[in-house]
Amino acid sequence: MSSLPRPALAVIGGSGFYDFFDNDATTVEVDTPYGKPSAPIAVGEVEGRPVAFVPRHGKQHEFAPHTLPYRANLWALRSLGVRRVLAPCAVGSLRADWGPGTVAVPDQLVDRTSGREQTYFDGGGVHVSFADPYCDELRSAVVKSEIEALPLKAGGTMVVVQGPRFSTRAESRWFAGQGWDLVNMTGHPEAVLARELELCYAAVALVTDLDAGLEEGDGVHAVDVFAEFKRNLAPFKELIRASVAAVSGTDTCDRCRVHTGVSLPFALP
Repeated sequence: MSSLPRPALAVIGGSGFYDFFDNDATTVEVDTPYGKPSAPIAVGEVEGRPVAFVPRHGKQHEFAPHTLPYRANLWALRSLGVRRVLAPCAVGSLRADWGPGTVAVPDQLVDRTSGREQTYFDGGGVHVSFADPYCDELRSAVVKSEIEALPLKAGGTMVVVQGPRFSTRAESRWFAGQGWDLVNMTGHPEAVLARELELCYAAVALVTDLDAGLEEGDGVHAVDVFAEFKRNLAPFKELIRASVAAVSGTDTCDRCRVHTGVSLPFALP
C-alpha cells in the first residue's frame, strides 16, 4: 500500500455490485480490531482519482444483512486513508411513483434493526450527533450526476429492517403510512459507524421492487430483486462513476465530524 496513492474516496457495493474497476486494481488485505472486512479492499482509479472499493456482502454474497462485518468494513476503509464513502444499495419502494429503476439519494434514515453491533464507542461518554445521517456534499455530487437511464429522486427517508426476510404487507403499509419512502436491510449501522469514524457518507439507493404493501402479486422474492438489480447494474455503475468524478474535496466535511465535546476513547485510524 505504501507505493499506492491513499484513496480519499470509497465505494461500498451492495447486492449484485461485487466489482467496480474496469482496469487493473490492487487488492489490499486489511485486518482490523473488529476482524476482517467482507472482502479484501480493491484500490483502483476512477476518472483519474484513486478509489477504494469493498463489496458489502463479500465477493460471492457470503454475508447476510444481519451478519455483515460493518465495523470492520468502515474501519478498514478509514485506515487506508478514506474520508468519503458512496454507498450504493438495493431498496424496495414504499411509493407507487418510485418504481423499479428509480435511484433515490435519501436524506433521512429510520432504524428498525435489532441486535447489530452499531457503535465503536463501547466505553466513555461519547454521544454522536446523527440528526442528518447523510453528507450533503456527497448527496449533491450524486444528484448533479444524474444520467438519463435512471430517473433520480433527491431526498427521501429509508427505513432499515433487520432481514433477512422481507416485510409483511402490514409492515410495509405501516412504513408507508409513516411517510417513509424506501426500505432496506443494510443502511444501519453502516451510516452511523461512518459518522463515528468521521467519514462523509451517502447512500445511493436503486429501487428493485415495490414493497409488499404496494405489490399486487404474491409479494417480494429475492430472485426478482437480484434480476432487477442486474438489469440496471451497468447504468447504476455509470452513475456511481460520474458521482465519484463530481465529488470535490478529499477530507471529511465539517458537518460530518463528530464534535462530541469529549475526548474520544480511541484514536481514529
